[in-house]
Amino acid sequence: MKNITLLCIVLLLWACGETKQELSAEDIVDKAIEKACNGNCDFALIEFSFRDRTYVSERKGGMYRFERHTSDSIGLIKDVITNSGFERRLHGEIIELPDSISEKYANSVNSVHYFVQIPYVLNAPAAKKELLAEGMVNNQPYYKVKVYFTEEGGGKDFDDVFMYWIHKQNFTVDYFAYKYSVEGGGIRFREAYNARIIEGIRFVDYNNYKPESKDVSLEKLDSLFEKGALKLLSTIETEDITVTLGNNK
Repeated sequence: MKNITLLCIVLLLWACGETKQELSAEDIVDKAIEKACNGNCDFALIEFSFRDRTYVSERKGGMYRFERHTSDSIGLIKDVITNSGFERRLHGEIIELPDSISEKYANSVNSVHYFVQIPYVLNAPAAKKELLAEGMVNNQPYYKVKVYFTEEGGGKDFDDVFMYWIHKQNFTVDYFAYKYSVEGGGIRFREAYNARIIEGIRFVDYNNYKPESKDVSLEKLDSLFEKGALKLLSTIETEDITVTLGNNK
């Protein structure tokens, strides 16, 4: 009996002394994706409106199709990105474009779909993640996760750098920032609002801010935000969202 009691005491002391396992950047992003997607993002057809255009994304496991529909005086233009590349169609017919123009259109389409589907897109093969710090924003605790991309598979703007503030308890992405180099470069900070769940997938809108200087560290933008030192540029609202879940069996 004494031996059993002693064993229990030893096990209790061992359990109490064991430190809680720290989450890695990959762990944190995985939990954020689980929170936002509920397992539904891999096989989903999503349609939404953004700034008077219609966007459609379809994922079937590793296969994807991203579209942008624009209606003007010449008819309906469809810009389409798939695993095979980019194409533009007018009245259903493919329009031949110079590579430089195709790349410009593809980047424009991809960026809208990318931001709408954060954090799901953060597990792209080219994405690299680092847990930089923990901090408080508006009295809420956050992990600060840096995301950057390798040149291979990272696209034209692979050198862009992102920072995500992921809530430590509920693992929502409530803020993110990025530094880009095209067109002279710049920094943006986005605050999520109007969160809603549609067919198990979380969508948000954003307030879009910028700092006075392009040289400020992304990691310090949360402090500037709390001080009211960021300039509000625009609101980014995703409207008329519909989701059709596919079969992942």
